[in-house]
Amino acid sequence: MNIYTPMVLIGILVGITLVLIALDRLLGGSGERVITINKQTKVPVLGDDTVLRALAENKIFIPSACGGKATCGACKFRLLDSDSEILPTEEAFLSAEERADGIRLACQVKVRGDMQIEIPDSLLTAREYVTVVEHVEDLTYDIKLIRCRLLESEEIDFKPGQYAQLRVPGMEDVIRAYSIASNPKDKDFFELIIRMVPKGLATTFVHKALEVGDRITVTGPFGDFYLREESNRDIVCIAGGSGKAPIRSIVHYLRDHGMPRKVQYFFGARSKRDLYYTEEFTGIAEEFPNFTYIPALSAPATEDNWDGETGLITDVLDRHTGDLSDTEAYLCGSPGMIDACIKVLTKHNIKPENIYYDKF
Repeated sequence: MNIYTPMVLIGILVGITLVLIALDRLLGGSGERVITINKQTKVPVLGDDTVLRALAENKIFIPSACGGKATCGACKFRLLDSDSEILPTEEAFLSAEERADGIRLACQVKVRGDMQIEIPDSLLTAREYVTVVEHVEDLTYDIKLIRCRLLESEEIDFKPGQYAQLRVPGMEDVIRAYSIASNPKDKDFFELIIRMVPKGLATTFVHKALEVGDRITVTGPFGDFYLREESNRDIVCIAGGSGKAPIRSIVHYLRDHGMPRKVQYFFGARSKRDLYYTEEFTGIAEEFPNFTYIPALSAPATEDNWDGETGLITDVLDRHTGDLSDTEAYLCGSPGMIDACIKVLTKHNIKPENIYYDKF
C-alpha cells in the first residue's frame, strides 16, 4: 500500500465531516435556537428535536395521548412565519382550514431554526407531577379507579371535566390520556377511572401491574371539555363506560355549589355488571330534586332483574327530554355513541355551540 493512501483517506473523511457540519448549520443543525410562544415567552432550545419534546424539556406540555407517534392528533399548534411542508404523517389530522392557518402537529415538526408558534394560554399552566398511588379499586370487572396523591405538598388545579396524561413507568413513550374523576376541590390528589382495553399497554399496566405505593408520573391538566361555570343553563350529561369519569367530576362540583342548575344525567351500559357508582348518584338525586340520574341497560341479563330504563341510550334520551333550546350538553364516550346522541339532541332543538363532548 502506498504510504500516502491513509493520509488521503483521512483527508477525505475530514473534508466530508466539515461539509456535513456546514450543511447541518445551514439547515438549522444542532446549535441553539429560540422558540417564541404567543409572541412573548421565549424558550431556548438545543439539539434537533421535535417541538413536542423541545417544549417538554422546558416544562411546557402540549397534550399528546399517543406519546408523539402521530396517531392521536392531539398535539396541534400554530406555526407562524414558516413555509415548511406538511408531512404525510400529519395530513390525516389536519382540515383544509387548519392547514391554511398554519396548524401543525408538535410531534412531527422539528426545530431547525428560530420559530414563532402559538398555543392555548392554558397549556402554559400544565405541569408534570410525580404521584404515589394510594388506592386501587375494582369498580366493575373491567374498570378500575386509581387515586394518585401528589408529593411534596404540591397541588393540582383543574376544571371539572379535564384530563391528565399518565406515563407508564419504564416505557417513556407509552403515554395515555384519562379524564379526572375526582372533585376539583381536592387539590392534593386526583382520581382516574380506567377501563381495560385488550392488548392496551397502559391499561394492561394499570389493571395487571399497578399497586398501591407505586409512583407514576402524570402531566396536565388538559382539555377544553369542562363545565362552563359562568352559564346558568340547564344541563344534560350523557356517558357510557369509563366516560363516567369527567361527568362525575362535574356533578361533584355542582353538588358542592348546591346544584344550582337542573341536571339530567343519562348513563348507558349493556348489563347490570357494567353499572357502577349507582348508589352515589342516586344519593345525589335524593339530596337535590333538580338532579336526575337515569341509568339504562341496552341488553339486561335475565338474572339482572332490572326494572329501570332499557334500550339504547339514544332512545332513552329521546323519551326523557323535551325542548333543549336553552340547555347545555356534556357527552363522554365512544365516537359512535356521541354522534348518535348529538342527532337526538339536535332533534330537541339544542344549539350546536352548547354541545361539549369528549370522544375516546
